[in-house]
Amino acid sequence: MDCPQNARRLALSSNNLFFLLLLLSSNLLTLFISTTFYSPCSLQKPQLKLPTTTTPPSPPPPTPEKVSDVDSEEDTSSTNLPSEFIAFTSPQQLPLGFNKNFDSDEIFPPVGRPCTIFQDELRRYMNYEINGSCPDDELLSQKLLLRGCEPLPRRRCRPAAPKDYTEPYPLPDSLWTTPPDSSVVWTAYTCKNYSCLINRSRNQKGFDDCKDCFDLNGREKDRWTSKSDSDLDFSIDDVLNAVKPGTIRIGLDLGGGVATFAVRMRKRNITILTTSMNLNGPFNSFIASRGVVPLYLSISQRLPFFDNTLDIVHSMHVLSNWIPIKLLHFLIFDIYRVLRPGGLFWLDHFFCVGDQFEMEYKPLIESVGFNKVKWVVGRKLDRGPELNEMYLSALLEKPLKNSW
Repeated sequence: MDCPQNARRLALSSNNLFFLLLLLSSNLLTLFISTTFYSPCSLQKPQLKLPTTTTPPSPPPPTPEKVSDVDSEEDTSSTNLPSEFIAFTSPQQLPLGFNKNFDSDEIFPPVGRPCTIFQDELRRYMNYEINGSCPDDELLSQKLLLRGCEPLPRRRCRPAAPKDYTEPYPLPDSLWTTPPDSSVVWTAYTCKNYSCLINRSRNQKGFDDCKDCFDLNGREKDRWTSKSDSDLDFSIDDVLNAVKPGTIRIGLDLGGGVATFAVRMRKRNITILTTSMNLNGPFNSFIASRGVVPLYLSISQRLPFFDNTLDIVHSMHVLSNWIPIKLLHFLIFDIYRVLRPGGLFWLDHFFCVGDQFEMEYKPLIESVGFNKVKWVVGRKLDRGPELNEMYLSALLEKPLKNSW
């Protein structure tokens, strides 16, 4: 009885072995065909370059709130742009090849995104003789900056210098001495000398930014020096006394006029950089002549400082309701970013209409996460009480620990 059963088992084993060999042969044939001839599943020619990171994909960007005219103008061919602009902004190969800091073998020189929108102005700005003299076009370059073409593209030309340039006065005399007229190229301004600028608040009708700033013997002489009759006017010493002595060392003054704030702080061994535009006056030249550092930046540009580095940021009058509210929100968060924990934001005479303050600006400022050291609200009456204008002077501190 055992022999027939063994024979049947042997036959079944032979059949199973045959089918196994047949299955392996068909799989090997399929693998040979797929790796030899191209197909959508070919291993030799992948269609997608998969990321090497395991980070989950980002969610899709939110739908834009509004499609602006700027968006439609942006879809312009690069061939319409000036050749010097293309030469500067094109990718440049790194001479030593791949650089791990760039994570690339090339570099793209940065320019402001809106530069390509204002092509007529950009074409005029980039039209010059290479290795020659730059056009005398300060007004044009400032117009591009204020429209958002910031940073401007670099140029391969030499800017005009004063014909009979005179070196600045030595320190400390330069801090409170009007520089010589020969230190400025005057073609872009209504006034053609410092005497005109000093007297324009008395002699000139119409509005000009910081109209009396150049008179160092006028209101500039007493700014931030002592407590005035108004609680809105903080003195520098009052602000410095609010923190541990010696902990305010470096900082920034946004829209600082002729840098009197920086000069005051310099006498207290504190280094302040001052941002300023040249709005119908040589503000940056004047600041440099005094012996402190100007930064030619608008309020739209991301502050050129690393996170958590500055001890103090100050701004008087510039941060106010003329700035679009969303842009202002981004700006105040950028101030928060560059201040170190425990750093101070001195918001000096922020002005707006009374209803705006309670409904919009107070919640906006409070949302950023500063601690309030001082917070004073008062009426702005220089243009009449009927306008219901308000001032806020605030001393705000970035928390030592995260505020969220």
